[in-house]
Amino acid sequence: MSSTQLNILVIGNGAREHAIVWKLAQSKSVSKIYVAPGNGGTQVSDKVVNVPELSGSPKCFEALAKFSLEHQINLAIPGPEQPLVDGISTVFTKIGVPVFGPSEKAAVMEGSKAFSKVFMDKHNIPTARFKNFTSVEDAKKHIQEIDYNIVLKADGLAAGKGVLIPETKQEALQGLDEIMVAKNFGSAGDEIVIEEYLEGDELSILTITDGYSFFNLPAAQDHKRIGDGDKGLNTGGMGAYAPAPIATPEVLAKIDSKIIKPTIDGMRQDGYPMCGVLFTGIMLSPTKEPKVLEYNVRFGDPETQTVLPLLTEDTDLAQVFLACAEHRLDSAKIELKPNTFSTTIVMSAAGYPESYPKGDEITVKTPLPADTYVFHAGTAEKNGKIVTAGGRVIGSTATGSTVKEAVEKAYAGVEYVKFEGKYNRTDIAHRAFRDAEVASKKAGVTYEESGVSVDKGNLLVEKIKAKVKSTARPGADSDIGGFGGLFDLAQAGYKTADTLLVGATDGVGTKLRVAQIMDIHDTVGIDLVAMNVNDLVVQGAEPLMFLDYFATAKLDIKVAADFVSGVADGCIQAGCALVGGETSEMPGMYAPAIMIPTKDKVLPFVEKMQAGNVIIGLKANGLHSNGYSLIRHLIESSTDYDYTSPAPFSTTGKTLGEEILTPTKIYVKQVLAVIKEDLTLGLANITGGGLVENIPRCLPKHLQAVLDINTWEVPEIFKWFGQLGNIPYADILKTLNLGIGIVLVVEKHNVEEAKRILVQQGEEPIEIGVLVEKSNADDAGCIVNNIDGLY
Repeated sequence: MSSTQLNILVIGNGAREHAIVWKLAQSKSVSKIYVAPGNGGTQVSDKVVNVPELSGSPKCFEALAKFSLEHQINLAIPGPEQPLVDGISTVFTKIGVPVFGPSEKAAVMEGSKAFSKVFMDKHNIPTARFKNFTSVEDAKKHIQEIDYNIVLKADGLAAGKGVLIPETKQEALQGLDEIMVAKNFGSAGDEIVIEEYLEGDELSILTITDGYSFFNLPAAQDHKRIGDGDKGLNTGGMGAYAPAPIATPEVLAKIDSKIIKPTIDGMRQDGYPMCGVLFTGIMLSPTKEPKVLEYNVRFGDPETQTVLPLLTEDTDLAQVFLACAEHRLDSAKIELKPNTFSTTIVMSAAGYPESYPKGDEITVKTPLPADTYVFHAGTAEKNGKIVTAGGRVIGSTATGSTVKEAVEKAYAGVEYVKFEGKYNRTDIAHRAFRDAEVASKKAGVTYEESGVSVDKGNLLVEKIKAKVKSTARPGADSDIGGFGGLFDLAQAGYKTADTLLVGATDGVGTKLRVAQIMDIHDTVGIDLVAMNVNDLVVQGAEPLMFLDYFATAKLDIKVAADFVSGVADGCIQAGCALVGGETSEMPGMYAPAIMIPTKDKVLPFVEKMQAGNVIIGLKANGLHSNGYSLIRHLIESSTDYDYTSPAPFSTTGKTLGEEILTPTKIYVKQVLAVIKEDLTLGLANITGGGLVENIPRCLPKHLQAVLDINTWEVPEIFKWFGQLGNIPYADILKTLNLGIGIVLVVEKHNVEEAKRILVQQGEEPIEIGVLVEKSNADDAGCIVNNIDGLY
């Protein structure tokens, strides 16, 4: 039907419907749009006709069906929630008109808050603690027993006003009476949801879905309160902006995997697939964990006016909606404007959300500034004039390359609109600027007041002195507390004329987050040393001294001491001295290391490498310190596992957290023994990038490594994570080490001797591949054969 010129019926009269009609009218596939009943601004072009005698109430259902047949409607779009809950989609389905909107059964997800909470609980979708009640007495008893702040929600539709947030138990009991006894929200209060009050930042996710496929529009933040600073009574929404900066890719990935996909799959599995727009209200905790506040089954207001201008001109919204209605969303093209933000400012009548006047004339100066739009909400046409007809009257929306630009342009658009008693908030998108404002505030009068304790730092130095002293070696005294670390090359046995110093800086990465969760901090100290010395020993250098840098938001002496103890253990394994470092109360952790090769042994010897050279692999003892963003995502998005779960692949009974915190193996002494005998042409430390990206770093451009994964046993931990995430083989190859921590490039006649020395050093060297000539310059630097079927 994509080639058919569409006649569309849009039901509703708000700014949401105005924005939908505005975008639909841009479609070349649309012939006519009828809006029932429409408002003073919905007739945006000659394509659009208001039908004021029709609305979405049940009394109009029969007339809507008749109108649709008479006007050859081939796509119906109900806007508000009430018609959907009342079953309007069935009206169109029965007469063969595709409808972009959920069935009456699916609409219960918005029509009953109690129903939706039970659904979330059934499908393990994160949400606040809750209980549903139809008995006032049972609800009172529950309120008196619980020890956390709560929210009271009338079960049914209450025009967005059936939510109370009491601050005391007395207020909670009064609110209970308002909802269930006084029936201030009518039959919506026959049942009540009492749930935990969540703190954090709210996000609105509008998801276009056909029940199988889905597409999330940019995450928006709404402003419900009437007054600046989020003060005063709740409203239908006084403004919004998108995409919200707090909706980072990591946050959005969690929302997708933990909330959106399980919701859409769950609705389909339960027999009422979602078709249309799933609006998910989310609370993002201070630790960036999302929980569902509520579901709506239609576009939101003012989010719709905010996100639709972010669609590209090539996105045909009519065809997208039709594809949804025909359950083939994956055939539709939806694109977003890159690097673009949008803001909407709602202008209300004086007195809203309480009593307010109607009938005041509205004027909108034209032309509007570039990238600025006005969407009507509570307006009507009367005697050839546009007048106020609701509380939230009209809105100004603008797009820009930054949030700030979009906000400034939207407020400029507000000045183009005039009517008596016009009111708008002046701080829309203030949360987007909050972090910058906090960062700009001056620190306290004292260092202690700003969160940094010098006394704690001094105490830490005293606590770790003995451990650091144990790393002493010739040339260094490892007596910390001075201004820097000294090293005497002559005492270490080097002739300074023919030696080079090599330095590097590296860090542990997101493995630190697992250490924090498990409260195990000494192993990451070893990791920190390993990340540096393994990188440098592959250049033929011997480690001499190490300086650590430990930074934290708040200094915990035990944590810091455990960490430095781990660093010292790593230095002992590597044979280098820990000669000093820095401890700072600030975010971040990284470290420099210094190692030394002689001039004639700086690796790799690329000019000597040739086809037929053998690649020897040394086993890794685990994940080491790379790929932890992926590993954490797999565990933290799993409904079956967390860090304290027994590791299914473990032979020692360790938990997942303990297994993945196994410290990175240090290869310095083993590899130096081979280097000193001139038995290797080059080495590669298998860190970020895996085998396929690290091995080429030590090869000449005309050669490539060809490995056979059957030559070594890939540890079960890699297979398990690969299977858990269904990770493509190409991805796992460039993310994890797959059981090989270091590789050596060795001439064929030196292989046996190199392996003998490595065995003496306690290694189990494996011939894992060879070097071959590239057939052309664009060939990959490393190929791993026989990986298919690994997991």
